[in-house]
Amino acid sequence: MRYPKFLKMVTKTKDLPVDFNPSNTRQIDYDHDLGAPGEFPYTRGIYPNMYRGRLWTMRQYAGYATADESNARYKYLLAHGTTGLSVAFDLPTQIGLDSDDPLALGEVGKVGVAIDSLDDMERLFAGIPLDEVSTSMTINATAAILLSLYLAVARKQNVPFNKVRGTLQNDILKEYIARGTYIYPPAPSLRLVTDIFAYCAREVPNWNTISISGYHIREAGSTAVQEVAFTIADGITYVEAALEAGLAVDHFAPRISFFFNSHNNLLEEIAKFRAARRLWARIMRDRFKARDPRSLMLRFHTQTAGSSLTAQQPEVNVVRTTIQALAAVLGGTQSLHTNSMDEALALPTESAARVALRTQQVIAYESGVAETADPLAGSYAIEHLTDQVEEGAVEYLKKIDAMGGMLRAIETGYVQREIQESAYRYQRAIETQEQVVVGVNRFQLETEPAVSVLRIDPALEQAQIERVRALRERRDASTVKAALNKLEQAAVTTENLLPRILECVESYATVGEISNTLRRVWGEYRETSTV
Repeated sequence: MRYPKFLKMVTKTKDLPVDFNPSNTRQIDYDHDLGAPGEFPYTRGIYPNMYRGRLWTMRQYAGYATADESNARYKYLLAHGTTGLSVAFDLPTQIGLDSDDPLALGEVGKVGVAIDSLDDMERLFAGIPLDEVSTSMTINATAAILLSLYLAVARKQNVPFNKVRGTLQNDILKEYIARGTYIYPPAPSLRLVTDIFAYCAREVPNWNTISISGYHIREAGSTAVQEVAFTIADGITYVEAALEAGLAVDHFAPRISFFFNSHNNLLEEIAKFRAARRLWARIMRDRFKARDPRSLMLRFHTQTAGSSLTAQQPEVNVVRTTIQALAAVLGGTQSLHTNSMDEALALPTESAARVALRTQQVIAYESGVAETADPLAGSYAIEHLTDQVEEGAVEYLKKIDAMGGMLRAIETGYVQREIQESAYRYQRAIETQEQVVVGVNRFQLETEPAVSVLRIDPALEQAQIERVRALRERRDASTVKAALNKLEQAAVTTENLLPRILECVESYATVGEISNTLRRVWGEYRETSTV
């Protein structure tokens, strides 16, 4: 694949010119490198009017304890102006364990909501019409199961699947790189991803089937350039897997979406989003020969940087989040989550979540930045940085291609080592005060004031355990067994597994039972050391 030539890459902000001037943008061709908003290569945004026509979706990530508690939080957020839901699942749900599994002890409902079965999913969305809201679900290894649960609730609400809107993270590759909530080896995991692509293209056309996540790569310690490079490399791998499964590129690519981090360096983050959009458009057109303009558009959700939040002086996190949210908007995001000021200490309180949402609303309705598409276009600094981020990402992509692709780069530990080294350099910069973190290594307080945080009642875990056990007692065991047997038989074939999984969840099989059925067929992945 051919890439345009750009200026020499620099790796540290301090290496940039003190003053930007026309020489920094001399090599840029407007039609080739920028174009108008809504035109290839989409550097300036994927829609001509951007936020003048419609604001980004304000999607606050939430979920904790049981379905009932999370349902109340969703209704609270919707009442205060949230325009899309974003579900956080607890760790057992993420790795396919039921709440009463011994390995789930102490983790039920802690970092998200516990979902064991259709019974829980029905209570999670009780009173929330699924044809009127857009829902994002941050779930990966068990993505096919949670999507099936969501569709089963839609069916119970008499909502046609073609009216269901939302996004499934479904990005298993970054789990091997940065998070670790995988279950199966890469090959069957990729099979589930492409099964979701194919099923939704037929049955759930308004559902974004994957949200390829640079967010967690950045949270693990990557640079902005690495975040773009490794996220795009994951995207290339998913497209290749879908093509190998026999899908036509323009059949599934329009529903691919991305998920990026927005960190503290305002100008670099804006440039990062613009560079990623341009790079993806060229890859899809030139490498994969996509012809549908929607296949070329990098649509993305943004979350402000959780790793930037400090437990010290947590109210200062409001300022950090505001800068990061502004970068996402100026960079052209399609939806946005703003972190709450207390999230370095615990799950957010209602008041902290409200302030985080209000941050988006002030940017949207008071700042004026939404009135112009890509308002910083033509800036010497922004265009220079955009070129440099893209050039750095291209260099990584060339290295990964030379290794044999992203799966091989992950298996050898190359990607993990690159991120670890970047994280180490950043931590050393903080320790030496080369990088200032307000309230941490400079401008500290002698004593920190007490902060009210959200506490999860320990009794809720036992209540969830009792609920899933009661479900097993009252459901039709023979129906469950038959559905799970069909799934196990289909897993050794090339049959699309989504209809089988949907049948399982509608019989009230649990997340753990479905996951264990596939574990018996595919086994579990064991990470090898990257040291």
